[in-house]
Amino acid sequence: MPSASERCFEGNLLLRSLRPEDRALLLPHTERIDYGRGATLFAAGREVDFISFPLEQTVVTLVISMIDGRSAETATIGREGAVGGVVSNGGLPASTHALVQLPGPVLRMDSARLQEAKRRSESLRDLFTRYSDCLLAQVLQSVACNALHPIEERCLRWLLTLQDRLESPVLPITQETLAAMLGVQRTYLTRILRMLQQQGLIEVGRGRITILNRGDAEAVACECHACVRRHFQTVLGAVYSPTGRLVAIEPPA
Repeated sequence: MPSASERCFEGNLLLRSLRPEDRALLLPHTERIDYGRGATLFAAGREVDFISFPLEQTVVTLVISMIDGRSAETATIGREGAVGGVVSNGGLPASTHALVQLPGPVLRMDSARLQEAKRRSESLRDLFTRYSDCLLAQVLQSVACNALHPIEERCLRWLLTLQDRLESPVLPITQETLAAMLGVQRTYLTRILRMLQQQGLIEVGRGRITILNRGDAEAVACECHACVRRHFQTVLGAVYSPTGRLVAIEPPA
């Protein structure tokens, strides 16, 4: 009979893909924590001494905040990945805020424990190196997108990214939150959402936005969503499918 922690591993695609021997290295050092909307996993300038794996429909965003109070999203992470000292080796100051965008459970472990497990397992090192590359690709694509693409395309890109992680066309996101993620004023975003709704792409409700036709939304969105998704599939094998499967990664020769 699997333990509660073992069952938690099934809620995250990275953890689900692990071999039994790699699971055994991580399992004793993990704890499940439930976070509410808006909770901070780590703040910019503070040391990041743990790794968080969002489970199920929990979504975390990495946010850059400016002196004048404005902010913008640089990456969105759900059950396909992890946040914390993933790109680095942990224990270094964070450059962003990690905020829980959609509440739910997270499996957390000390970054030092993960580094020790990676030293003992070549397959773990390979997996997290691949994921680090994918996360960095998402951040870099977001930078280019914010600089080059119009707001309506960026808006659809963000909504599609969220739909990938929730597997539902109904996205529990407010206009205020979406405006903050895109770094625009709420009144400006309202006009953009009204235009997208008139085009039959989305439906705006109270505290939610529904994607009415994913194919049409992908056609109107910029290429950034498809680029990041393709990079995940190529480098990591992560497939955002209805079953939430992570394609097996061949062990290093």
